[in-house]
Amino acid sequence: MRLTVWYTLRKFVYDNLHDEENETLFSRCINYALISLIIGNVIAVLLESVNQIYKDYQWYFDIFENISILIFTVEYILRFWSVVEKDPFDSEWHQRWKYITSGAAIIDLLAILPAYINFFVQIDLRFLRTLRLLRLLKLTRYFVSLQILLRVIEREKGSFQAVIFILGIMIVMAAAGIYVVESRAQPEVFSSIPASMWWAVVTLTTVGYGDVTPITPAGRFLGALITILGVGLAALPAGILASGLASELEQRKQQLEIRFRDLLLNCEIDIIDDSQKIDQIRKDVGLSVDQTKEIVLQLINERKEKELLKEKSKFCFCPNCGYKLPD
Repeated sequence: MRLTVWYTLRKFVYDNLHDEENETLFSRCINYALISLIIGNVIAVLLESVNQIYKDYQWYFDIFENISILIFTVEYILRFWSVVEKDPFDSEWHQRWKYITSGAAIIDLLAILPAYINFFVQIDLRFLRTLRLLRLLKLTRYFVSLQILLRVIEREKGSFQAVIFILGIMIVMAAAGIYVVESRAQPEVFSSIPASMWWAVVTLTTVGYGDVTPITPAGRFLGALITILGVGLAALPAGILASGLASELEQRKQQLEIRFRDLLLNCEIDIIDDSQKIDQIRKDVGLSVDQTKEIVLQLINERKEKELLKEKSKFCFCPNCGYKLPD
């Protein structure tokens, strides 16, 4: 009996904290409450940076921080405990290990870890307040757009690694080149290759602060060449991200359309008359109105074609002229 209650409670926690497919009113309220708490923490950090406000309301800020730590800690523990319901055939501790090493769990841990570290190691309070802004990353769990962005970055990480590797090579080569041509003219600025890397970084990224500039003709020519290469290099990550986002959005659209079609067919809804039910399914799935209309029109046309084929199958037709033949 106790085990049954235990497993039922764990399944309930999993459904409301992990299972995004079966959203309920209670789980939606939990998400809204956590989102409000995260935004409240960010606002508190911003206000605490104003010394006068922090001095006047320090007691309220401390109470709010302690309550936030408690809630986020309970959330993390409950997620860790209930994640085993995701796959009943897999080992519980294997699933928990996969969870704590996932990006979402690491973000949740970073949101509460600085506060607990402060109990054992005294940290500068200003630094600790800034670390609390990491809780803003928890919003990625509740917004689809941020989840899509993180999914694209994870899927295209190989391409981003290649770009970073190329950028690193270009920085070293640019720093070495400008050091060779400018070290004699400006020994205090380009004193070594590591010192020249600052100029290489701001030039390749097309920022160009202007605090370090070449003055020799060869140095200016090299600077212009590196700036042109930097424009093309800076466009690579943007192109990879744009292509990945377009591909991810198209896949998501196809998945939503398939799910919407399955729900319409399995629920045996009258596609023409039950507009309210169709609109509710559309909202649950996450499709736009235009996408829904397009799918409904496709289903209506498919139904008409099936009825027409069924009607034609009752009669015999001449293969040449198409006229109905007598039975």
